[in-house]
Amino acid sequence: MSIIHTFIVPHPPLIIPEIGKGEESKISETIKAYDEIAEKIGDLKPDTIVITTPHSIMYADYIHVSPGKGAKGDFREFGQPNVSFETEYDVQLADKLSVLAANEGIPAGTLGEKKKSLDHGTMIPLYFVNKYYKDYKVVRCSISGLSFEEHYQFGKCISKAAEELDRKAVLIASGDLSHRLKEDGPYGFAKEGPIFDRQVTSAMSHGDFLAFLTFDMDFCHNAGECGLRSIIIMAGALDGKAVKSQLLSYEGPFGVGYAVAAFDVIGDDNERHFDRIYKQKEEQRLNHLKENEDEYVRLARRSLESYILHNKRIDKPKDLPKEMVNQKAGVFVSLKMKGQLRGCIGTIAATTDSIADEIIQNAISAGLEDPRFSPVSSDELAELEYSVDILGASEPIKSIRELDTQKYGVIVSNGYKRGLLLPNLEGINTPEEQVNIALKKAGIKPTESYQMERFEVVRHK
Repeated sequence: MSIIHTFIVPHPPLIIPEIGKGEESKISETIKAYDEIAEKIGDLKPDTIVITTPHSIMYADYIHVSPGKGAKGDFREFGQPNVSFETEYDVQLADKLSVLAANEGIPAGTLGEKKKSLDHGTMIPLYFVNKYYKDYKVVRCSISGLSFEEHYQFGKCISKAAEELDRKAVLIASGDLSHRLKEDGPYGFAKEGPIFDRQVTSAMSHGDFLAFLTFDMDFCHNAGECGLRSIIIMAGALDGKAVKSQLLSYEGPFGVGYAVAAFDVIGDDNERHFDRIYKQKEEQRLNHLKENEDEYVRLARRSLESYILHNKRIDKPKDLPKEMVNQKAGVFVSLKMKGQLRGCIGTIAATTDSIADEIIQNAISAGLEDPRFSPVSSDELAELEYSVDILGASEPIKSIRELDTQKYGVIVSNGYKRGLLLPNLEGINTPEEQVNIALKKAGIKPTESYQMERFEVVRHK
């Protein structure tokens, strides 16, 4: 057997009556839907429940699978230490999953456990399941900073592991939606919050798992979402399967979106290999970008590709626009891959004889010398997206009120310490955020004195 049914659930601690103390009545539809799916699990009587949770051990580059024979947990973090859980792990399935993930080149497994106790993203689903069924084992999986596509591939490994071990298994994707639905919510209001929730719940109700993979990461960040990667793992576990989709409830009275959905496997469907579809669409999109990129971006791409593939710094092309050859400026080259930053290096002022030379130099540095990332490999080149920012002259400013995050970048300085942040970056919505990030990059404490400059850029993408 394999994954026979999957569910999406939220994990608000106040849904537990001892914690909510009556507030849980405001999400009565969520509770009703939760009981419905928990009763369904009781009827299915699975051998194993796989739970994906955003609140287990989370790494930037590794999906963690909880090791050992089992774990305990309680809600002392929420003032109720007497509400506790103990669960037995399916050790064989966890080990098989780790092996299959390694075979597929997915960084995942049971290494690096820092905290053994169960998290609330796991305990809240189990609270409801235990009302109706207790004869099961658990595999607990985290999410990570890896790409959406890699989480989908990991979900495929879950399904394969269950099939190879002949497990009758269900998967619960634990995760809230946007945390930015209301001004008085945990992270305030963002316009992206309600939009995200509408789009993701529409995808749930229609079983449109491709939509999960195609969300823009910056948009998701602005929306303050919690559970999308958890949901994407679930989608991968249903790769190639026909499903009956049900959105059982959606509520958001506390400024956080809570959705409950169920997906019953009803057969095979060769049209629902969404990783293949996504890859094809991404290839088409990247080819379109390359065909339409301007001279600035094309030069950055050629520079990095030549250096990585041939260990050769290209000569400055002779057919470049005059301004690239005759003018000097600071230049930043940024690389993205699968929606995430892959490298960014730049110069505040010109360090070479021309903008073209500055692009060549900084494109190579962005790919190979950004200390936040490993060097770009030849296998990654085809997936990179480039942007080139040409910096205008900077001017001193006296007040943060003279900044506009869409129009101006900012430079902060204190002696030899300098930090720069470009304008018009996703997720940077206020001058205060812009300055604070620049200060952090410079290693300047907000309590120290510092000077500010602003500048404009011309961005090429």
